[in-house]
Amino acid sequence: MSNQTMMIEFILLGLSEDFHLQVVFFVMFMIIYLMTLMGNISILVAICTDLHLHTPMYYLLGNLSLLELCFTSVTLPNIVANCLRKRRTISFLGCVLQVNFLGFFASTECFLLVIMAYDRYVAICFPLQYMVIMSRKVCVNLASCTWVVCFFHSVLQTAFTFRFPFCRSKEVQNLYCEIQPVLKLACGDTRINNILLSTAIFFFAIGALFFVLISYIYIILAVLKIPSMEGRKKAFSTCSSHLTVVILFYGALIFMYMRPTSGYSSRVDSMVSVIYSVGTPVLNPIIYSLRNKELKGALRKIISRMK
Repeated sequence: MSNQTMMIEFILLGLSEDFHLQVVFFVMFMIIYLMTLMGNISILVAICTDLHLHTPMYYLLGNLSLLELCFTSVTLPNIVANCLRKRRTISFLGCVLQVNFLGFFASTECFLLVIMAYDRYVAICFPLQYMVIMSRKVCVNLASCTWVVCFFHSVLQTAFTFRFPFCRSKEVQNLYCEIQPVLKLACGDTRINNILLSTAIFFFAIGALFFVLISYIYIILAVLKIPSMEGRKKAFSTCSSHLTVVILFYGALIFMYMRPTSGYSSRVDSMVSVIYSVGTPVLNPIIYSLRNKELKGALRKIISRMK
């Protein structure tokens, strides 16, 4: 990689050039970031301090909250700072790190949602064997393998992306550095990169979503066999939060990467990327805390202690 390439400073185009709109975006993204921090930290504290929440389901939820904190911390601070800058730039090294960690956290979330779906499948379809199948050791191993495998996958994708010189343009058509818009600026034959990216998206997004859907088909069949309406409602309520998060995250991710590139502006791409990188992390704590009585109870205890 040449010294000239290493000195590149990328320009992030953002959502608007209007100063007044930039101020609005600054306030909006700052509020979203603070809400994301408060919401996910509250869930982590509740899970760590309440012994009733030391179960496989909440262990996985804690992993998801930690992941969301990392996800937004990679993108939002820079987005917030750029809202008030005339020249919205990011260094070459900063862009490399952002691409690497975004890929790492996005792919980890894909598989973590699959593990959470499997956890709900075991809890509803095999309730008597649940603590044996989803033991603490199994949960730790599943979560650890997910983090490690996705990290090495992300490093590989990032290395292949930044092996090219960047001489076409310095303008990244996004709020932050991501593989697809950065790859468009590369000088060279990027067909192998596009194949690798499409394969990864198919495996991590479509493949993971397939396993989630299979799990929910079995869950629905098991719930329908429950004789009482109250029992069905209680069984399905444990899955509704996870299902809502799955729809939001996978929906935005698949729309962003699996649709035809023509016919959509860069502004649409930026808005969709905001949904899965900024929207879902701030909504996850709200979704889980509103729909989960045990978590709400633990959060109330924390608030009462603080008072």
